[in-house]
Amino acid sequence: MADRLKDRVALITGTGAVGPGWGNGKAISVLFAREGAKVFGVDIDGAAAEETRRIIESEGGACAVHVADVGNGDQVAALVEACMDTYGRIDVLVNNVGIAVVGGPAELDEATWDRVMNINVKSVYLTCRHVLPIMERQQSGAVVNNASIGALGWVGVNYGCYAASKGAIVSLTRSIGIHYARKGIRANCVLPGLMNTPLVHKALTAVYGDEGDIDNLIETRDGQCPTGHMGDAWDTAYATLYLASDEARYVTATELVVDGGLTRRFV
Repeated sequence: MADRLKDRVALITGTGAVGPGWGNGKAISVLFAREGAKVFGVDIDGAAAEETRRIIESEGGACAVHVADVGNGDQVAALVEACMDTYGRIDVLVNNVGIAVVGGPAELDEATWDRVMNINVKSVYLTCRHVLPIMERQQSGAVVNNASIGALGWVGVNYGCYAASKGAIVSLTRSIGIHYARKGIRANCVLPGLMNTPLVHKALTAVYGDEGDIDNLIETRDGQCPTGHMGDAWDTAYATLYLASDEARYVTATELVVDGGLTRRFV
């Protein structure tokens, strides 16, 4: 433990993983705790959140968890209040909830479009709505939003709606970063590329093929990366840690791309 977040309170959404292994939120939560943070983990899946809490506490870290739908304003208000009741402050906000649906305007019905925007974008608005005033009173804070390289351009799949949602997160984060820059608050995005996580395993078959062919599907995705392999949740977690820590004290309103060079193919 290097204590890069010693004694800080980190509110992390999507703290659990959707299946076996390490998802982004799970890795971020455990890494932050290892670096001295008191973690307040939020997830819609209580069992997944508890798994993350058990890992953190087994390593001697501090973690409380809360079950909530972060697309629901009342539930977000309640979870922020619960975090304040538990720890008394919020130093870091990590927005890590999101879903990916294949399709753009012509392919997706209105309900699906609204669902993606509600989960991916509205959740960020809601947490920031309730957390930023707390950080402003503290005159300090760091917001790190998990976006995607999908916000930057075409990634080989028709992710029009998903890309639009992640682009909105990038724009919102830049605006927050500038607006609060003189108030001791920083806001940045991590833009993961192709990652090997439980959520990706769950979604791969919807994009590439049959459920029984997961190994070949991963190999296909690995082959799209300049490195010859995808990144993983720890790559996202360490980038998030940097942006949350004082090492990034002069970094705000920007994006950290974590993609093994994939987006260089866009230019």
